[in-house]
Amino acid sequence: MTGCVVNTESTVPPGDRVRAERVEALAAQLPPAAASAGLLKVGTNVPYAPNEFKDDDGTIVGFAVELVQALGDVLGIDAVFYEADFDRIIPAVQSGTFDLGSSSFTDTLEREQSVDFVTYFSAGIQWAQRVGEPVDPDNACGLRVAVQTTTIEDIEEVPAKSQACVDAGLPPIEKIKYDSQDEAANALILGRVDALSADSPVTAYVIERSEGRLESAGPLFDAAPYGFVVGKGAPIGPVLQQAMQHLIDSGTYQQIADRWGVTEGTITESQINAATS
Repeated sequence: MTGCVVNTESTVPPGDRVRAERVEALAAQLPPAAASAGLLKVGTNVPYAPNEFKDDDGTIVGFAVELVQALGDVLGIDAVFYEADFDRIIPAVQSGTFDLGSSSFTDTLEREQSVDFVTYFSAGIQWAQRVGEPVDPDNACGLRVAVQTTTIEDIEEVPAKSQACVDAGLPPIEKIKYDSQDEAANALILGRVDALSADSPVTAYVIERSEGRLESAGPLFDAAPYGFVVGKGAPIGPVLQQAMQHLIDSGTYQQIADRWGVTEGTITESQINAATS
């Protein structure tokens, strides 16, 4: 594993998480079931650093995790995280197994047909390459590109680019799927693939931890909102949106973003369902 990227406790920012003060006016708006339970059941899929992953003790941590915990602070309830397969989180929210889905979900018009999103970040797609070995994401025909399984890059972005290659009579992109983002990053560092494609905060995190071996390839593109998933029309959605806006307005949101190094992509207004495509 020499020279590889691995998500461990050493990559967690030092010190305690950023906490927020309870806001009585918002806590009073919680649906009775959530208020009486005193907790938010949150479904998440790890690892997807820096947004959601585990430290050496097995505790789920990350930028989005800390945001959800701060939402709990504002509302006076605890956020309890449960691991789940990525593609099972939305159905579990729909069924009421989870109150909230937090797993770097891109808010899309298609997903909005079945659930609502409380937006908290703007993420694009960003490729990475080995330093000094340039790759053009718009001209990657015949290259090997690493993606994490079930991400937008796996399901939509790289397949679309590959099909464009085929339509132009060129070799397709060879999409190499990995179960975790660290495996994808390690494959790139070790030369097993030519590039990786991931959401912009993930790629930035990978590059930061590569000790100068990786760099961005091409510009950030296809920016879209991240959102916390709640049931369609669920009364907790507007409460969480107001709590999220309070974190933004109070500066707590920026403190959390600064702590995790994801300042590019922060937002000034949280919305319910902000997808444009």
